[in-house]
Amino acid sequence: MQFNYGVDQLDLDIVNGIAEGRIEAVLCQTAIDKINNSRRNVDVMANSDKAIYGINTGFGPLCDTQISPAETHLLQKNLLITHAVGVGEPIAKSISKLMLITKVHALSQGFSGIRLEVVERMLKFIELDLIPVVPEQGSVGASGDLAPLSHLFLPLIGEGEFWQGDRTITAAEALREHGLEALELHAKEGLALINGTQFILSHAITALTKMRYLLDLADLAGAMSIEGMQGSQSPFRAELHEIRAFKGNVEVAARMRGFFAGSQNMASHTDCKRVQDPYSLRCIPQVHGASRNAFYHLKELAEIEMNSVTDNPIVISAEEAISGGGFHGQPLAMVLDYASIAAAELGNIADRRCYLLLEGLHGLPRLLTTAGGLNSGMMIPQYVTAALVTENKSLCFPPSADSVPTSMGQEDHVSMGSISGRKLNQILGNLEKIFAIELMYAAQAIDFRRPNTCSAIIEENFAIIREKVAKLEEDRLLKPDIDAMVKLVKSQAFKVN
Repeated sequence: MQFNYGVDQLDLDIVNGIAEGRIEAVLCQTAIDKINNSRRNVDVMANSDKAIYGINTGFGPLCDTQISPAETHLLQKNLLITHAVGVGEPIAKSISKLMLITKVHALSQGFSGIRLEVVERMLKFIELDLIPVVPEQGSVGASGDLAPLSHLFLPLIGEGEFWQGDRTITAAEALREHGLEALELHAKEGLALINGTQFILSHAITALTKMRYLLDLADLAGAMSIEGMQGSQSPFRAELHEIRAFKGNVEVAARMRGFFAGSQNMASHTDCKRVQDPYSLRCIPQVHGASRNAFYHLKELAEIEMNSVTDNPIVISAEEAISGGGFHGQPLAMVLDYASIAAAELGNIADRRCYLLLEGLHGLPRLLTTAGGLNSGMMIPQYVTAALVTENKSLCFPPSADSVPTSMGQEDHVSMGSISGRKLNQILGNLEKIFAIELMYAAQAIDFRRPNTCSAIIEENFAIIREKVAKLEEDRLLKPDIDAMVKLVKSQAFKVN
């Protein structure tokens, strides 16, 4: 498959395919023509006596200061170096790479006035795996992600750093090694590079990719816990969900029915006297389904943003460049905060299931051990899930509900979407650990239901766990077991469909 920047449409699978090298992405002639035409329009305006923001004027509160053509190159260089003030640890190299890919796509649509040479250099960085180092903190999410994008593009002018394995290398050194000269930026180019939402967007892409799997894993973990508790299948019947047909709820209920198909264990207690299970078992379609609905909302908006132009001003013709707010991160910031709540709730309900499995109900031994007293069994890992759940709750404050004016009041309402994106990924990282512990608990409970067998897919996942983590017979150091489970989750080793 070949993807044409600036022409074809990105989606979650395509952008990941490009980032992972499975999909070839190129500048086709149509995109080249659009880039060149837009650049010609900027050259006309740059030499005009009329003040046009970002092309022959200063920036932000200096938008009323006109710049001569002779000063243009220095203006664009100064823009990058003065805005590259990010702090904190570097973001993951994979996120920086997504920023490059999505920025190339935005610039290639022919509204940004950037030279073809600059876009081709960005593509050369991707080809050579020269991925810039970008600090995680410093963006307020409007005028886009100014600080992170400035760091991303410092290497174009020979400044900043690239990743080299796990180390960093100066851009100047890396450019010399590859026989590349630093570029001199022309009118509008610095602004086109650093205006945009690619930092927010790339965090959203990263979160969506992880969350898609974790939503499926949540259903598997819930199903295995129900098998261990010998809970009821009735709450997942299609008739119940057809009359309240939220997309996520219906999908989760169907998945749960699939997880229980052919289970001897579930069939063995069909006529038991239990009337209802606790909500953390019974309401899985409603809770997991609501989180799935939030995922779909974020995915829809992120895929719109992947194919949008988010810099400023937008070049319409040789006579007109529209200055607006297409760089504002609010459309993603709010839904990232929504997705954070959705992800945290998956952890909340998983922790409740962990607690249920320890209570010694319905034939299970207390703390999932038959040697209680001398042995603490599985008691303490639930303390960890409780701690992680509370940490996630604290991360659910919505940054998009806040705004701090910047740029002498010119940028008086900002989205804080960069923080929303970073926090969502933190929550998802904690969620991986919560599910690792729930799955370990569920496998322990299922062992107490033998010789009954579960469905084929649950037995397959049970075997994956037991290959790395043995049944707990007497107390032992559980940290290696938890680490092994977390590794299985992070590597997406479980069969979730």
